[in-house]
Amino acid sequence: MDDMWGLLLIVLGGFLGGGAYTMWRMNKFVAVALAGCTVLAVVSGVLRLGYF
Repeated sequence: MDDMWGLLLIVLGGFLGGGAYTMWRMNKFVAVALAGCTVLAVVSGVLRLGYF
C-alpha cells in the first residue's frame, strides 16, 4: 500500500506541474506556489517509495 501512496503523490506532482506551467502567463506568484507544491509532492512520493 505504501507504493500506491508514493505513486499517487508523484502523479499529483505531475498535475501540479502542469498547473504551474499553465498559470505562468496569468499569475506568476500562483505559478511559483504551485511549482513549490510540485516539488514537495514529487520528493515526498519518491521518499515514500524508498528509493533514497
